Amino acid sequence: MLIVIGLFVSFIIFFAGGYIYVLPSLSPEFLGYSLSVFNNSMVGCDIFNGSWVLDDAYPLYNASECPFAEQGFNCLGNGRSDNDYLKWRWKPKHCDLPRFDVYCILERFRNKRIVFVGDSMSRTQWESLICLLMTRVEDKKSVYEVNGNNITKRIRFLGVRFSSFNFTIEFFRSVFLVQHGLIPRHAPRRVTSTLKLDKLDNISNEWLHADILIFNTGQWWVPGKLFQVGCYFQVGNSLKLGMSIRTAFRLALGTWAAWVERSIDTNKTRVFFRTFEPSHWSDQSHRLCNVTQNPMTEPIGREHHVFSDSVLEVIKNMKIPITVLNITSLSSFRSDAHVGQWNDNQSAPDCAHWCLPGVPDVWNEIFFSCLFHDCGLHLQ
Repeated sequence: MLIVIGLFVSFIIFFAGGYIYVLPSLSPEFLGYSLSVFNNSMVGCDIFNGSWVLDDAYPLYNASECPFAEQGFNCLGNGRSDNDYLKWRWKPKHCDLPRFDVYCILERFRNKRIVFVGDSMSRTQWESLICLLMTRVEDKKSVYEVNGNNITKRIRFLGVRFSSFNFTIEFFRSVFLVQHGLIPRHAPRRVTSTLKLDKLDNISNEWLHADILIFNTGQWWVPGKLFQVGCYFQVGNSLKLGMSIRTAFRLALGTWAAWVERSIDTNKTRVFFRTFEPSHWSDQSHRLCNVTQNPMTEPIGREHHVFSDSVLEVIKNMKIPITVLNITSLSSFRSDAHVGQWNDNQSAPDCAHWCLPGVPDVWNEIFFSCLFHDCGLHLQ
């Protein structure tokens, strides 16, 4: 009998130890949730390698009933007549993503602070997460923006509190993650501002003390948002007029990585970085946008991106565990899911941003799979 008990205790210690290794920075509460929904088929499964399958259980919410979904992302509410784009589920090749258990997540987020930092794609994922979780909140008025603000791209901070569960989901707008600077002395006339690649955004202290941090950047690292509006790169007091965007992006990521290693205790805070989201413009000028009715059968070169490669490279060399949400390839098939002409400015079709409900919901399903399971991209 003692031998049996000893073997059982050894097994429990071995299993728990292995799980803590997989999820090194989760709190005991998160570990408890993980064990309760653990799916053996997830072990060793690359959840980023798969395909899109139709599923009548989708969509998971109605954007018209969610006060935190921007009108510009509510394609169905803005007149899109077909709805097949709402019904696609991501199916990894060798396993299934766990079904979204909203009530369990609400309970496990109790007393927590979840923070998104990035550009409008990050804000879309933030809105998606709030709408997903609100589907199981009985008193909708118990969920509110902490400053009474409407959801808009013009505000640098938005925070939604789920008062019944005492947690907040926050968004900080930081499109480059690094600081915007003024015109340096003796700069050429074409320079109107700079990006200080060696200094993190001056609001970065507000990101501290979160239980979960989810970062992204990429969409603004293009000539139209930089050189064409007079914004050039700066390191220290030196203006880098000839520096390429790719090199600057890599340096900015290095600054972010150094800040995370210096400032974040990963025993208390779980850190994620979501990779670049591909667009589906029909021309190089980003003026022609033809939203398809179904996903693409082949990604046609969009499954990889130099920014995503840089993210993976930088995080792989970090000293602390960071989880990468590598959504570039899976999103590259979804030429059917952009807002297109069904936005709040129909004169400017959009093949970069995504409809809600839609692809950002899947990013959140993957986020939870990585939070509560091993998704295979805990880079260290």
